[in-house]
Amino acid sequence: MSTRVMLFNAVGVSSMLCLRRTEQKFADHMKDKSEASSNFAKNKTLLEQRQYLPIFACRQQLLNIIRDNSIVIVVGETGSGKTTQLTQYLHEDGYTSYGMVGCTQPRRVAAMSVAKRVSEETSSNLGAEVGYAIRFEDCTSEKTVIKYMTDGILLRESLRESDLDHYSAVIMDEAHERSLNTDVLFGLLREVVARRSDLKLIVTSATMDSDKFAAFFGNVPIFHIPGRTFPVDVLFSKTPQEDYVEAAVKQALQVHLSGMVGDILIFMPGQEDIEVSALTRLEALDSAPALAVLPIYSQLPSDLQAKIFQKAPDGVRKCIVATNIAETSLTVDGIMFVVDAGYCKLKVFNPRIGMDALQVYPISQANANQRSGRAGRTGPGQCYRLYTQSAYKNEMLTTTIPEIQRTNLANVVLLLKSLGVQDLLLFHFMDPPPEDNMLNSMYQLWILGALDNTGGLTPTGRLMVEFPLDPALSKMLIVSCDMGCSADILIIVSMLSVPAIFYRPKVLKLVVDQVREKFAVPESDHLTYLNVYTQWKNNNYSSVWCNDHFIHTKAMRKVREVRSQLKDIMVQQKMNLMSCGSDWDIIRKCICAAYFHQAAKLKGIGEYVNVRTGMPCHLHPTSSLFGMGYTPDYITYHELVMTTKEYMQCVTAVDGEWLAELGPMFYSIKHAGKSRGVVKSTIIF
Repeated sequence: MSTRVMLFNAVGVSSMLCLRRTEQKFADHMKDKSEASSNFAKNKTLLEQRQYLPIFACRQQLLNIIRDNSIVIVVGETGSGKTTQLTQYLHEDGYTSYGMVGCTQPRRVAAMSVAKRVSEETSSNLGAEVGYAIRFEDCTSEKTVIKYMTDGILLRESLRESDLDHYSAVIMDEAHERSLNTDVLFGLLREVVARRSDLKLIVTSATMDSDKFAAFFGNVPIFHIPGRTFPVDVLFSKTPQEDYVEAAVKQALQVHLSGMVGDILIFMPGQEDIEVSALTRLEALDSAPALAVLPIYSQLPSDLQAKIFQKAPDGVRKCIVATNIAETSLTVDGIMFVVDAGYCKLKVFNPRIGMDALQVYPISQANANQRSGRAGRTGPGQCYRLYTQSAYKNEMLTTTIPEIQRTNLANVVLLLKSLGVQDLLLFHFMDPPPEDNMLNSMYQLWILGALDNTGGLTPTGRLMVEFPLDPALSKMLIVSCDMGCSADILIIVSMLSVPAIFYRPKVLKLVVDQVREKFAVPESDHLTYLNVYTQWKNNNYSSVWCNDHFIHTKAMRKVREVRSQLKDIMVQQKMNLMSCGSDWDIIRKCICAAYFHQAAKLKGIGEYVNVRTGMPCHLHPTSSLFGMGYTPDYITYHELVMTTKEYMQCVTAVDGEWLAELGPMFYSIKHAGKSRGVVKSTIIF
């Protein structure tokens, strides 16, 4: 957890040395030189700010312990400077003479913004000596010696180079967050360090679960960074709050109207709370001192994400409303007040019904401490917790349940199999996932043809690993080459790999819905996406056209970039690219070939049930099939998500006979007189 004083916009970036130039680079949106916000940033140079950090006082001691040990656990308070300084200390100590210093982050925004800060501190251009890499975006060059990346990127790099020979040191930051990829990397890197005595592994954490990390890696030393940059006053609510959104808005306004100097950061559970509730209420207020309300969440386009780092005009206070994306490694200069609603959204996978439930849960004590730390980065701050001290002590878990224990593991299983791990149940996980999850994921891969009957990787499985996609999407691309529609499926997969394409301003709901109907293909959401891309291409990739049709221009440019990168992989793998033209039935059949295990049949008016499990499923209101008057007997869906009820995301109508042809392990055709074509489920476990 990089806890550091960072003014992400203090220094402009003059040029970018990126492997892939794209208009969708996060870094491009942060080029402009802007002023510092806090007194701390205004009055101290970057070097003085670095030397003010708690980690600076123990720099030599820390380097000594790293030199003497292959693996070190580093624990420091939020704001102590772990993320930005450790990489520079290793660089200054000569480690980059033998290879890169890599630093992994669980979140993309953190990897990008921290890389920008470090490039400013080292007076280099972002993408030169200091760079970042995230999925579908690589801003590094041959000169790069300090590389920030998401943990998923390092995991994929281990496929190409199992001993990570390009790296002399790897820092696993935010280890306490226990993201899925981080947990897998723990097991892999433990083996890599055993093989490579010259590799240094540093695991950093902002919370006190360091003993568990140390024991996992073989009782390695733990180094504590004393102190934090600035003090934070934590204030609890006297009584439980019934409506956390209303309570957060009231608290923010109380701070805003009090006359105290500093920007506000409000933590909300999800995008809906931010947009529908918090933003609407805050923006509707005609308060005397001006208030700039800025949202940040993972689905927000990167140009809008970058806005939170820009200084507000004089006399205007910034109020950032964020999900837990802003909980770690992000330092927004000038934040002095944090309002913590005490909730977050977690995705929990149920392997028995194959459904992700995205629900609101109370945060853990570790999350709460992280959030309060946001207020003490660039000056003394205050954290207002909208829950009682008793709730904090008695009702919150110490740490969040690791993602590996509550998520679909198909991607992880495929990756580990390709790395030569034979018995997955014996792999060294810090917290082993439930056996049900692991077996369900292997079963899913067997259905897709990635694993054979003995659990070994098939040629199809090896090809699927090459794509940084979910296994079913990879399978869809592979199958499309045989069906003669690979160019069309490539566009659909690219559209599914980026955040939301459409936006729907509340004031123009009816107009937006009418415009969107132009693109709707009543048989398929996938084909609707293809239609959108085709029309955008026919209009010369026009931004004006996107704006007229309420489509995110940045998201569409990202689609084009993703398509280009996936196309490169297909060319490398000698996969043919061809279009089926207007014969869209072939595309629907291809989608069925990858998603036949996620099929539903019509039960009542607009109501579906999963063919295999009998689970009730509903069309999402944003689906092209919703309210069209066309209700096909059989459909396949991209994913099933539980919010207010079980919604199928991204649906395509399929022929019952295709299910029997493509998924013979589940379905067969019942020949009963004239009722030929009726599909029955014959599930084999």
